[in-house]
Amino acid sequence: MSDAPFRTLSFPVSGLSCASCVGRVERALAGLPGARDVSVNLANGRANLVLGASSSPGEVAKAVAASGYAIPEAETVLQVEGLSCASCVTRVEAALAAVPGVSAASVNLATAEARVRSPDGLVASDALIAAVEAAGYGARADGAALAPADRNAAEAPRLRRDLVVAALLSLPIVVIDMGGHLVPGFHHAVLGLAGAQAPAFLQAALATLVLAGPGRRFFALGVPGLLRGHPDMNALVALGAGAAYLYSLASTLVPGWLPADSAHLYFEAAVLIVTLILLGRFLEARAKGRTGAAIARLVGLAPKTARVIRDGAETEIGLDGLRVGDIVRVRPGERVAADGTVVAGASYVDESMVTGEPVPVRKEAGAATVGGTLNGQGGFDLRVERVGADTVLAQIVRMVQAAQGAKLPIQALVDRVTGRFVPAVMAIAAATFLAWLALGPAPALGPALVNAIAVLIIACPCAMGLATPTSIMVGTGRAAERGVLFRNGAALQALRGVRVVALDKTGTLTEGRPRLTDLICAPGAAEAEVLALAASVEARSEHPIAGAVAAAARARGLALGTVEDFEAVPGYGVAGRVGGRPVAIGARRYMERLGVGTEALAAEAQRLAAAGRSPLYAAIDGRLAALVAVADPIKAGAIDAVAALRARGLAVAMVTGDDRVTAEGVARTLGIAEVAAEVLPAGKVEAVRAYRSAHGPVAFVGDGINDAPALAEADVGIAIGSGTDIAVESADVVLMSGALDGLVTALDLSRAVMRNIRQNLFWAFAYNAALIPVAAGALTLVGGPALSPVLAAGAMALSSVFVVGNALRLRRAGGRAAAKERDGGMLVERPA
Repeated sequence: MSDAPFRTLSFPVSGLSCASCVGRVERALAGLPGARDVSVNLANGRANLVLGASSSPGEVAKAVAASGYAIPEAETVLQVEGLSCASCVTRVEAALAAVPGVSAASVNLATAEARVRSPDGLVASDALIAAVEAAGYGARADGAALAPADRNAAEAPRLRRDLVVAALLSLPIVVIDMGGHLVPGFHHAVLGLAGAQAPAFLQAALATLVLAGPGRRFFALGVPGLLRGHPDMNALVALGAGAAYLYSLASTLVPGWLPADSAHLYFEAAVLIVTLILLGRFLEARAKGRTGAAIARLVGLAPKTARVIRDGAETEIGLDGLRVGDIVRVRPGERVAADGTVVAGASYVDESMVTGEPVPVRKEAGAATVGGTLNGQGGFDLRVERVGADTVLAQIVRMVQAAQGAKLPIQALVDRVTGRFVPAVMAIAAATFLAWLALGPAPALGPALVNAIAVLIIACPCAMGLATPTSIMVGTGRAAERGVLFRNGAALQALRGVRVVALDKTGTLTEGRPRLTDLICAPGAAEAEVLALAASVEARSEHPIAGAVAAAARARGLALGTVEDFEAVPGYGVAGRVGGRPVAIGARRYMERLGVGTEALAAEAQRLAAAGRSPLYAAIDGRLAALVAVADPIKAGAIDAVAALRARGLAVAMVTGDDRVTAEGVARTLGIAEVAAEVLPAGKVEAVRAYRSAHGPVAFVGDGINDAPALAEADVGIAIGSGTDIAVESADVVLMSGALDGLVTALDLSRAVMRNIRQNLFWAFAYNAALIPVAAGALTLVGGPALSPVLAAGAMALSSVFVVGNALRLRRAGGRAAAKERDGGMLVERPA
């Protein structure tokens, strides 16, 4: 929060509809202590005021809420510098959460990002940055910072330089100290050449250079946190290396200050601690750079320039110069420059990096294009419809980044443990020192110091902090490459626990493009007349079945009439007047509702339904006129996908508004045993609840529009989308290609990620639980060896590398699903 006595605030207010709304909000804001110049604008829905220091942004939000309105929440993303372990994460989150007005704060160690939610316009990014800096870390607003992959790529060379310097300076110390143990007579030869004190002074000088140079980062970050009472991993390293260095320095310069026979040198431990931990961080930075490879590849898909046709001339411009409405020319082999619509030419375009589908898609006049996809041998012109942050590629990148920055529910336990971890390690180290000093064999000071340092160094909160976010980063990136978008990280964990998958039929299990298969007229009705009247009414509806009836009439060359009094009744049918004659088309329940008898064609309807077709009745002039049957082809791969889900131990159900006989006919073909048929749109929510009661957590799969309530009700909502329309707000997961093998991929990746996280957490906790007692000297109680600080540093460095390396294995997760498509009239399989 700013230190200025007054702050000018401007923020949106939702729910304003009239002048009285404006008055209520203005009175509520004017009542705040120190508030002045209050104004609310109904036209743009924003409030403005000058707020005194005696009121906080949180009180502003409460005042607006008390008046019956709300301030929409916004998310601020900060890049945090100096994060090294899970303790840092906990500290920064606490600092951000304490800023007045902040409702939630989440920090990701793997991406070094902080995501902060607060009422829009009330909390300035400067206040958040100041809070992070007060906690001892650096922060920058998202727009000013490097992407995680770029940041790791920039950090790796610096770490490599410091590692090389530390290693070169440490080598003479190690040779001097360890040579006598490895080469007989080496120690006496050195003393004979240089004297008794020269080797010690040389080690002291080199160790000073190591700690003041490459090792300075640990002290610069660790000591301030230690002084503030918030120690982190850097503090543990600074304490361990610093204690070994200072003790050795005292042994060199003032050995008389130490107890008799305890003036030992541990310079090699101090420098090797720094060197080995720098090695671990260098390997970790390189590995973490690969965790964001999927995002980097997605961002790299966008071409740098575009050929725009303006005033009849073709001009090459930068992508940031494109405007909506521009005509862009795409040549063979180029990447498509923008989202738009083809206006001339034709080609096949590889959209695999957007949809996960390996088969090129034909693009001709009227077809939608996605920027960043790869054009084939043809060429075409497109009209630009979306640019910048509105493009599909930008949406995908934002979704993946949001999922990667999210915290899973399992992370809450890790945060609670790691928040107390470093202080606990320091307490154990102190207890180890005192225990050895009191109980160890004389002279005890040296062994006490060595074991205490080993405890400090071997503890690894880094591995704990990286265990979950690195797996999420790699897993969600891998999913995006395979055409699966996890819109939030929690869906990864939730999908692992589902026990039943409920699938909508139309557009999910079927193509969603039905065709008319049968038209059976009642006695006295003329087929052409009935079809023309029915199609006239159906042409006003956007339902796929209605489109099939209208398309059949047009294919026969029938003229469609003008429709009056059109009415669509969701879940029942449509009606209208054509040429003054009332026409209604719909399910049997619609005819019953209209009082039209269907007995004359009931047997035919049952026969068609048993064959998997959807029978509809047409009534003209209030009497039954015909039975219309429509079939929706089952999607390629749907049968295999259902079988794969069942093979993974899941119950599979189908939810549809079709009559039961038709639904069961389709379900038999697909191998689905459980069917909820004749379900109205609102009834799909009840179906989800019923399946949850019977089986457990439910994943509902639908088209993301008509199925929005069911998607929101399910434990995991999975939307069947397309590469050009992926922003499905009700869903947790989006299958961009619309192919159902993506559902199996999503499930497999969820299980793989959660298994990977459990492996990482087990390693991180088991490593510390097992080795901290060893470092304290527990094995010496049974005649075993003590663990030197050098070995402790090596083990700690490799612990984080192990966790990141294990997460990187997820880049091969998801298998090689077989994508089936019809090619030249033959069904072929290709690896997806």
